[in-house]
Amino acid sequence: MPSTSTDPSLTAQRIAPPASTEDPQHTAPSLMRRLLSGAILDIGPLRKHRDFRLLFIGQSVSLFGNMMTTVALPYQVYTLTHSPLAVGLIGAAQIIPVLALAFVGGALADAFDRRWLVLITELLLIGCSGALLLNALSSRPQLWLLYAVAALAACLDSLQRPSLSALIPRLVEREELPAASALVGLRKTLGTILGPSLGGLLIASFGLPSAYGIDVATFVVSLIALGLMHAVPPAPNAEHPSVRSVIEGLRYVASQPTLRAVYLLDMVACFIGWPYAVFPALAVLYTQHARALPVATVLGLLYSAPAVGSLLASLTSGWTKRIHRHGLAIALAEGAWGLALAGVGLAATLPVALLCLALVGVADVLSSVFRQVISNQVVPDALRGRVAGIELLCYTSGPMLGDVESGAVATFFTAPIALLAGGVLCALSVGALIVGIPALRKYDNRSGAS
Repeated sequence: MPSTSTDPSLTAQRIAPPASTEDPQHTAPSLMRRLLSGAILDIGPLRKHRDFRLLFIGQSVSLFGNMMTTVALPYQVYTLTHSPLAVGLIGAAQIIPVLALAFVGGALADAFDRRWLVLITELLLIGCSGALLLNALSSRPQLWLLYAVAALAACLDSLQRPSLSALIPRLVEREELPAASALVGLRKTLGTILGPSLGGLLIASFGLPSAYGIDVATFVVSLIALGLMHAVPPAPNAEHPSVRSVIEGLRYVASQPTLRAVYLLDMVACFIGWPYAVFPALAVLYTQHARALPVATVLGLLYSAPAVGSLLASLTSGWTKRIHRHGLAIALAEGAWGLALAGVGLAATLPVALLCLALVGVADVLSSVFRQVISNQVVPDALRGRVAGIELLCYTSGPMLGDVESGAVATFFTAPIALLAGGVLCALSVGALIVGIPALRKYDNRSGAS
């Protein structure tokens, strides 16, 4: 009969758990930490680059005030006219200055100090906001002045935006461009959440002048930040502004099928699906269903909702640096944008509409990040200003014309129908373009394909 006594060392071996053969780096908690670190927003460019940090802070505060005006202006037009088409015509007033000056702004950005161009136009934009403030304080506000100021602000924006866009690659390293683009998207998102929502509350509580007044005040912070930045002189081989230099920029874009496809895709999607002109009418509709909130407050929530989704996408954008098929990623994001807009058109209640608009914001920020990455990695520095001018023309003409289109559809039908039809057509158009344009579908930054 076997002995029942046991060697203590054997007992210890049987009781002790087997030694793990797994690499500690691949344990479940470690994998989770790695996944989270890869998804969380990369703030490295803000820590490492003083001038990028100053630009980020100044433009963040300025954008906050500007987004208040973004709510106040269409609200005032709709209050004076009760017409979605009249709201959409704000875009028509802005499109001509953009067409006329986008190329000029791009040529100036390549020929002069980009920081100074941003600073000068920022000074002039204060005057536009001041004019809106004085008009709102008047006993008889003038509708024509609202369109005139919108057109003048579009002129100045056309001169400023190419310099602002072309500044970023000069302030950070090339490998930091995806992170910088995500941070710029976050800045836009935070401004678009806080500005419209607080603007709507201010308008409902204190009237239109309060929103315009804060917009004027926020410019001061931007001017101080720009004044503290170092100069950003043009490239040594920069050309002076001329028709020839503009044509050179156009020729460069014409030689880049991926850039052309990206611009076309965004223009088509925005023209068909841009929703913002119908928001005042939509706010009135939801207020009629539930009178708990004033129209201005609901309007502010509608404008802010996409930015809530954009914030979520921006804060978890770390994974975007692992994506290399940027053209396909843009197309998928634009298609999702259209489907989310269709959901807004079908929404029967305000909370559902706000949720769908948040999904619109997720799609928008992802599309924007990948568009900026393609542009910043492909375009040489000496041409960045002129190409940024072309981008401005493409990326703003679609929304401006889209405002007119959606406002007209909402006037002849209803705001929900305008959103539903626009969203479905947007998704179908994006699908057709991605099938029909191989350069966009096949773009891969690892192979240098363009």
